[in-house]
Amino acid sequence: MSHEKKHGDFNHPAPKALDLLLSRRSGSAKAMTEPGPSKKQLADILKAGARAPDHGKLFPWRFLVIEGKGRARAGDILAEVMEAEGERAKQVEEERERFLRAPVVVAVISAAREQHKIPVWEQELSAGAVCQNMLIAATASGFVAQWVTEWYAYHPVVKERLGLKSGERVAGFVYIGTAKDELEERPRPDMDKIVTVF
Repeated sequence: MSHEKKHGDFNHPAPKALDLLLSRRSGSAKAMTEPGPSKKQLADILKAGARAPDHGKLFPWRFLVIEGKGRARAGDILAEVMEAEGERAKQVEEERERFLRAPVVVAVISAAREQHKIPVWEQELSAGAVCQNMLIAATASGFVAQWVTEWYAYHPVVKERLGLKSGERVAGFVYIGTAKDELEERPRPDMDKIVTVF
């Protein structure tokens, strides 16, 4: 009996995966609740993120998982920064609660290497692909997710307090939880307006 692989044997159609991609949408972190992913589910979501395209096999990104009491500690950092900048008390307290909106938040940290043959732009695109993979994996696991940056992704003091090294940037904070309400569809692009055949 021959065990030779035939042309096409390495293809694995996954119509359910395509259905997910064609129906996936983000849910607002403000409208999330418990439960969040289990340790195993979160590990799988991170592994899926790490399977993003990565020219040069550089792994130019890493994960910072903010969960449990870590969410309050991270929120305290935001509140302290806002307070130091003279923000009004209401805004300070809103920032203190920010990471408590979802059961788990994962910061995807872009760690692009300068002076490398792989352009920095491609390394940064890889970090974006990591975020997208995580959104898909979270949805496939039965959760809702949102990829955001917002002001705190760019603030130098916040970045330092969260442990980012020189040259590292936040590609996104991925909030993961359970939707409180059914997600509503949003407008999608008219494909005829954005597809050109060369």
